[in-house]
Amino acid sequence: MSVLLTDTNLQNVKEKVLNGERLSIEDGLTLYETPDLLGVAQLANLVNERKNGQNVYFIENLYINPTNVCEANCGFCGFKRKPGEEGAYTMDEEALLKYVSDRWNDNIREFHIVGGHNNEVGFDYYVNIVKTLKKHYPQVTVKAYTGAEIEFFSRLAGISMKEVIQTLMDAGLSTLTGGGAEILTERYRAIMSPEKASTDQWLEAHETAHNLGLRTHSTMLYGSVESKEERLIHMQRVRELQDRTNGFMVFIPLAMQPRNVKAGLNRRTSAYDDMRTIAVSRLMLDNFPHIKAYWINIGVQLTQMALTFGSSDIHGTLIEERISHSVGALTSAGITRKELIHMIKSAGKNPVERDTFYNIIKEY
Repeated sequence: MSVLLTDTNLQNVKEKVLNGERLSIEDGLTLYETPDLLGVAQLANLVNERKNGQNVYFIENLYINPTNVCEANCGFCGFKRKPGEEGAYTMDEEALLKYVSDRWNDNIREFHIVGGHNNEVGFDYYVNIVKTLKKHYPQVTVKAYTGAEIEFFSRLAGISMKEVIQTLMDAGLSTLTGGGAEILTERYRAIMSPEKASTDQWLEAHETAHNLGLRTHSTMLYGSVESKEERLIHMQRVRELQDRTNGFMVFIPLAMQPRNVKAGLNRRTSAYDDMRTIAVSRLMLDNFPHIKAYWINIGVQLTQMALTFGSSDIHGTLIEERISHSVGALTSAGITRKELIHMIKSAGKNPVERDTFYNIIKEY
């Protein structure tokens, strides 16, 4: 595949990419600053096709948010409620099972579970969510809790993160979600999520999970107070952990949503930033098999574009997503398998239905 550049400043990065060499933070800044966005896209597409050919993956999954009560006060969140506040909820076992049964179809392969850091209940509550779902839906993979939630559970129960994860695994947990990472620099976390896990604690949670045999996910929430260099530091830190463990399956850049739909489009990330960030992620994270375009945050049409900017995964059906929509996501809360397949095919790619661990279920 030939790569045609209009910016000579990209030539050195191009040579590294063609030779399979690792990019530096300085290279990443060049990719972020060049006016040649299509040149960046070509390089990212080249790397993705080396890894995944024309395949684009999706999954049938169901989001579950068991509680929105949270001790943290993150600057980007519209989902959380304080105990007793209007709209606050904590599902008991009956409510949890009703929520799932009301949305159930036999193609669902994954429960994706995240929620608030609710210290009004004990660690047993979070363990029992996993246990209950595995009891009633043993065939479904439980992808539950963020690295930040694991650190919270450790404080809540007074046990190590290793003990937390092992207890959840014994209950039926198969993988951690990628959330809670936001931007992995302490400057950012002090501003946006001061009460949540530190950079090192989030990384420790995932490294511990990898060492216990779990493969997990990694996200980056971009588009607020972070610098481009901080985004690249974030990528470098998860890349370094991946070098040690090879435990991450996918990296998911998440575009920041405005606090509410009335905030105006000026607070959203631009299409250019979304596409560039996906491409830069693909080029920087040479040891990650997949970069995910999260259609919930960037929309269906940009997700299609992302498939030529380095993305090999478009996530899943979701059924009912709440967290991004609580802060103003303009997309639908769910999507059908038929729509996902059309999205991929009309971008000239091969739709591949997968399970949580990227094992192929069916090719379309």
